[in-house]
Amino acid sequence: MMHPLAKSFSCAAILWLPLLPILLLLPLLSSCTSDTYEKGTGKYSRMQADMAELTIDKEQQAVSFVTDDGEEYRLSPTFKAQWIQTADTVYRAIIYYNRNDDGTAQSVSAGSVPTLRPREHWRFKQLPQDPVGMESAWLSRNKKYLNMGLLIKSGYTTDSTAIHSIALSQDTIYSHDDGSRTAVYTFIHSQGGVPEYFTDRRFVSILLPDEPADTVVLNIQTYNGLFTRHFPIE
Repeated sequence: MMHPLAKSFSCAAILWLPLLPILLLLPLLSSCTSDTYEKGTGKYSRMQADMAELTIDKEQQAVSFVTDDGEEYRLSPTFKAQWIQTADTVYRAIIYYNRNDDGTAQSVSAGSVPTLRPREHWRFKQLPQDPVGMESAWLSRNKKYLNMGLLIKSGYTTDSTAIHSIALSQDTIYSHDDGSRTAVYTFIHSQGGVPEYFTDRRFVSILLPDEPADTVVLNIQTYNGLFTRHFPIE
């Protein structure tokens, strides 16, 4: 079961809360812990970064990962992290690592990536589309995920009810005369009263259905207007 959990950053940055059942609006809160993605220099000059599925063992240790390109690595050494809270599962993650001479990988830094599943639009009570910054969007090579690099406005607040929320609405699926299908998704975001003092970069993945359409259309409301992109799946 795909079960990505929390990733915390420095004070007043965003905390991605557990994605259960990965269908509802997903809250983000402030945090004052440090567990950042570090790019590294010097001995880390050969480091690379990948979106991946990270396998967790019964001791809540990350033991291996498979990248979106299909490359599989055993981790040596294994590691634990604050956001790994469930044993015997798989997390969606971004991992910075060096490849060891024996073909294993050594993690430099890693963080969980919130993963959304499309949900029919009529299931939502509200469909807020507060803007975000859109940095990038790409289809994984294994065509299992749509990945997004978002720029989220955030800031310090003492209001515990101020939270970001995100989700994914499936607006419709078109069937074409040639038998192909197009699914239209809209990214849902509520600023939730969180101040917009600074910008945080966040990665979010969309887990595509087991029987995806031939094309996915992704709509995201940004500060520069509506972002729309077509992604051929088949």
